[in-house]
Amino acid sequence: MSSRSVFESEPVPPGGGEPPHRTGRAWRVLGILSIVMSVVLVAGSITAYALWRRIDGQIGRENVTGQLPANRPPKLNNAMNILLIGSDSRMGANARYGTEVGERSDTTILLHLSPGGDQAIGISFPRDSMVRIPDCKRKNGNVIPGRLDMINSAFAQGGSACTWATIESLTKIHIDHFVKVDFTGFKRVVDALGGVEICVPRRIDDPKAELHLRRGRQIVHGDQALGYVRTRYVLGDGSDLGRIRRQQQFMASVVKKATDKGMLKDPGRVYSFLSAVAKSIKVDDEFTMQAMERLATGLRGMSAGKVRFVTVPVEAYPADKNRVQFAQAQAEPLFEAIRHDNAPPAPAPPAAGKGPGGPAGPGGPAGQAGQAGPQQRPVQARPVPPAQVKVTVLNATSEQGLAGRVGEQIRGRGFQVVKVGTKKGGAHPRTEILFGPGADRQAAALAAAVPGHPPRAFASGTPGMVYLVIGTDGADVGPAARRPLPKVPGEIRADRDVCGPQ
Repeated sequence: MSSRSVFESEPVPPGGGEPPHRTGRAWRVLGILSIVMSVVLVAGSITAYALWRRIDGQIGRENVTGQLPANRPPKLNNAMNILLIGSDSRMGANARYGTEVGERSDTTILLHLSPGGDQAIGISFPRDSMVRIPDCKRKNGNVIPGRLDMINSAFAQGGSACTWATIESLTKIHIDHFVKVDFTGFKRVVDALGGVEICVPRRIDDPKAELHLRRGRQIVHGDQALGYVRTRYVLGDGSDLGRIRRQQQFMASVVKKATDKGMLKDPGRVYSFLSAVAKSIKVDDEFTMQAMERLATGLRGMSAGKVRFVTVPVEAYPADKNRVQFAQAQAEPLFEAIRHDNAPPAPAPPAAGKGPGGPAGPGGPAGQAGQAGPQQRPVQARPVPPAQVKVTVLNATSEQGLAGRVGEQIRGRGFQVVKVGTKKGGAHPRTEILFGPGADRQAAALAAAVPGHPPRAFASGTPGMVYLVIGTDGADVGPAARRPLPKVPGEIRADRDVCGPQ
């Protein structure tokens, strides 16, 4: 098999299909990546610490923090974005699949998980997309200069960290973690899942892929599943976009099977499935057991009907008919919706007023009095993202631990809770939101999360700080207001009928 890099110039069929010498390799990668989408969804059913620890010990980890750029997009909310990368490495047990040198990826997917298991979306980036690759840092500290190139060249030259930096640069979406998958464990994962349902439009006999399937709906296990994701010419048009669509259909079936109530009620099957996956993946070293457990807990209640798969909208690349480029007019609204998922709506600006309880104000973080003077400004209508809001929570009641509990709720909504404490000077009858100089927009964001308490200026407060003073009337942190993510033509829902309209 050829050992040249996937980003070298080579003839490809129209629509971005791959050259004949790579037959089969990319499809194995695509098939393996299919299993990852369901890992965090299924993991929510495992609660025993000992089981988590055993699974965690099977996962490989990679330190990429030092390779990521300093000017990354900010984390705007409590959603989770996980970069999924399919690797065709022939190292170790993967040597049975060929002798190519190095590591390539034809599959890049951004998995976006809304907080609370509300929705999930997997966004596929076609490998033939011509994009601007940023400067990337190798593990040895050397810098790979930025350039215009195919998107999959980021991984081939700079590994997972460069792919991470590239996707963040293109989308302005903050990525929390990555998961890299090879194909060694594909068959054992599918078997641990009990097989995956597919539907083929006609009888398939492909000796090269060792695939023989009857027409229609059926369950495929180990060898059959591997053959199904390997075959290239007998299904589809051989193009990259066609390959992605079949990949998404397979992923949808995996998620549907993995989130089936029958499986989730069987701890043995759940553990076997997750254990098989854990042996086949590598993640960033900050994706710890505790982080995975918190994520899984937050995703309880996720179902196949809340999961969908889309492809970044693309158009022909003018300089090369075999390449594509992002259709920005359609892609940017999708990226924008992902960036601001879980963003609260802007409240109406309240009338300006004095500090709570009269001219004396609430007392600052140390209990000192402050006064709202004539310089206070009305709160502007558009709040900033919660992650950019610094909040001090003060308990002005006799209830022990109230500030800490409310602080945790606010932190869960994505706000920066920098201090919790007790307000000096006795009980306060009403809950108040105050803001120091320059923090009016930040106060508007908190007011959207804790409704019923119009913000007021606090002249003696710390610049940029918002204060939540909890009075005897309490502070109810409202549910996150979530905008539905836009529909994308051709999207595939995980609860679809595999033999229904595609």
